[in-house]
Amino acid sequence: MIKSCLHAINAYRRSFRLINELGLWKYYMIPMVISLLTAVIIGFSAWGFSDDIGALISRLWFWEWGAKTFATVSTFFGGLLVILLGLILFKHVVMAFSAPFMSSVSEKIEMHLYGKNEMYRDTSNMGQLWRGIGINMRNLVWELLITLPLLLLGLIPVVNFITTPLAFLVQAYYAGFGNMDCTLERHFSYQHSVDFVKKNRGLAIGNGIVFMGCLLIPIIGIILVLPLSITAASVVTLQALEDKKTDTTCKV
Repeated sequence: MIKSCLHAINAYRRSFRLINELGLWKYYMIPMVISLLTAVIIGFSAWGFSDDIGALISRLWFWEWGAKTFATVSTFFGGLLVILLGLILFKHVVMAFSAPFMSSVSEKIEMHLYGKNEMYRDTSNMGQLWRGIGINMRNLVWELLITLPLLLLGLIPVVNFITTPLAFLVQAYYAGFGNMDCTLERHFSYQHSVDFVKKNRGLAIGNGIVFMGCLLIPIIGIILVLPLSITAASVVTLQALEDKKTDTTCKV
């Protein structure tokens, strides 16, 4: 799995060249706008709700001494919690509503790399949108179920050295999952796509690690994260599909 993870990370090195070579920037314009607007909404939400969440947390402190300090820390933690949840929501909202545009990008990359554009499923823009919403809603629920307990455990000293990296890898996996599905949606059904990503989780995690890293870069990272990650995910996913077909042919 580590080898697959590194392979997915390395695929980002080709992203800019492929985007420029195939003239893909025009397909990414609307998704980049969606990314920026979603990030702005989440940022203002974090600013607005941090005080409210902080006030709720501060009620847990029953003593008068240290109350102001605890209230300040609670406000900071409240904002951090909103941002963390916002990051989770960000990638699923952006990928869900960008799915129709990303599928076209993946098709062009497949034609360029393999000289073909095989579509095993008859898809439309509306179908791609609903597929994107369905996959990302499913991933959002699972990610929250796994991440929230890890965040709570992270409040315990020492334990957070384990839970924090685990929470990051969980987010990376589901980010990579969504990016890979832009290619898988025209090859596999919903369940087959889920099974394929599970078998290739190293590719999903590797792609998602860089995706999450890009989000840490103010403004530029948020704008460029989809073009870079979708292009890189398309390359490694298409290669994995080709390898799968080769293995099947050899067995036959």
